[in-house]
Amino acid sequence: TKSAEQGYARGQSNLGVMYEYGNGVTKDYKKAVEWITKAAEQGYAPGQSNLGIMYQNGHGVTKDYKKAFEWYTKAAEQGDASGQCNLGVMYDRGNGVTKDDKKALEWYTKSAEQGYARGQCNLGYMYRNGHGVTKDNKKAVEWYTKAAEQGYAPGQNNLGYMYENGDGVT
Repeated sequence: TKSAEQGYARGQSNLGVMYEYGNGVTKDYKKAVEWITKAAEQGYAPGQSNLGIMYQNGHGVTKDYKKAFEWYTKAAEQGDASGQCNLGVMYDRGNGVTKDDKKALEWYTKSAEQGYARGQCNLGYMYRNGHGVTKDNKKAVEWYTKAAEQGYAPGQNNLGYMYENGDGVT
């Protein structure tokens, strides 16, 4: 709170997340949006990504995919792995933007290459299903493994599925 009140963007974003999840404070989406917005408007990439999440989920604001897309784009263009992954999701699902598997793949790849588990899992999914790329079960297993090794449950589940079906594994 002290750092946030002094205008420190990281402190503002972190305080907003505390309010979003009710960690150490009473859950309050309005206060979460207030603090996260202050950080995002200062150009703090994790804050921009967090604000995108608030708009995507309608937490403390009216659900607005276009605004979520705008904030994710700002974060992603600064190299924020979460923002890149979330921007990929927007393209993947066509939320707030025209569905585009190639762009989804591009953003998932940027996120995954930074070691972001969700991005790795999503990239594995793209390879497994041939979305925006030639279907490649071996690459799917490679990306699922990276996510799984970080303890990311969806990556573990998807990797298990690949082994169960003998897809992309020896």
